[in-house]
Amino acid sequence: MEISVDRGRCLGAGMCALTAPEVFDQDTEGGRVLLLDTDPPPARALAIRRAAYACPSGAITVTDGPGQCDG
Repeated sequence: MEISVDRGRCLGAGMCALTAPEVFDQDTEGGRVLLLDTDPPPARALAIRRAAYACPSGAITVTDGPGQCDG
């Protein structure tokens, strides 16, 4: 699983940090997304996908790596 964040696109809504706090947080300056874990375990895949879906600005992108399928 590859996770990318676009901090310039982030609105600071915080849905990512609420949905997957082990992987995402917000900075103290503007509340923009911070990626805490660039290689999270597969057990967190569903929460990460939910966080990306819940992001109102679409600042989080999740893709499967080569040969991967998380469901």
